[in-house]
Amino acid sequence: MNTLSVKNLSKSFGVNKVIDGISFDVPEGSVFGFIGANGAGKTTTMKMILGLLPADGGEIFVRGERVCFGATETNRHIGYLPDVPEFYGYMKPKEYLLLCGEVAGLAASETARRSIRLLEMVGLSNANKKIGAFSRGMKQRLGVAQALLNEPKLLICDEPTSALDPMGRKEVLDILKQIKGKTTVVFSTHILSDVERVCDRVAVLSGGRIALCGTLSELRARHKADSVLIEFASQANKARFTADAGALLKNAVSADLELTLHVADIANAHREILRVLYANEIMPLKLEILEPTMESLYLEVAK
Repeated sequence: MNTLSVKNLSKSFGVNKVIDGISFDVPEGSVFGFIGANGAGKTTTMKMILGLLPADGGEIFVRGERVCFGATETNRHIGYLPDVPEFYGYMKPKEYLLLCGEVAGLAASETARRSIRLLEMVGLSNANKKIGAFSRGMKQRLGVAQALLNEPKLLICDEPTSALDPMGRKEVLDILKQIKGKTTVVFSTHILSDVERVCDRVAVLSGGRIALCGTLSELRARHKADSVLIEFASQANKARFTADAGALLKNAVSADLELTLHVADIANAHREILRVLYANEIMPLKLEILEPTMESLYLEVAK
């Protein structure tokens, strides 16, 4: 079952078409990476999923129910973490979550029970100071706890790690790993390494359209490896190789003792590399066929 389905969704602001007929599905229990550059339309899409912004065309379904602008009935299934969550700074975490539970219609005892579990999960069980004194990373973790308070079927995180330091990013990503399989997560970002760490499915938004969509393994298999990395023992060895490599160097990238060759036919290129190495009596420190990374896939489709 798909927790979220987006079908032929479009949105323009004046003459600027931000979203141009995009479609994707998010299976239940998955962590879905929604990737795009700043300004690509990720937040616009999420606001339409939440019913906060009208679509010009297309449909959105959350757990089979159609999303309607201004009618937030489907939001009972959703927890939302914006990129910059706002809090009442004079409150402490437990006080804030009790207020959120009251707004959501939860009994105070149930809110207290869930708050203890969630604050422990996000590493804030001992944070007994006012939220105004929290670091950015602590606020982001509290935002995750608040978004999970109503036990949503779908958690939407809008660039939750974009403004965090490396430790803060790791803490938020570790939380998303913990809930993987229990809650469906849509995670928008432009930080590609974060996607590879936590997501099992991705969609790349470029030019208002979905340029790439599928599981990471599917996308890597579909875009076969086309790069070879050679690390030499010395600059002299590297120079002898490049003097005899000919057409192999057409799209090569050089860095220190390494040479990365981007080729059209990996099998033929591998044979030619071995020939040049043997002919020049060069023993490389490393000879590796590089598998496609999220970065290389993104750069390929977002040109």
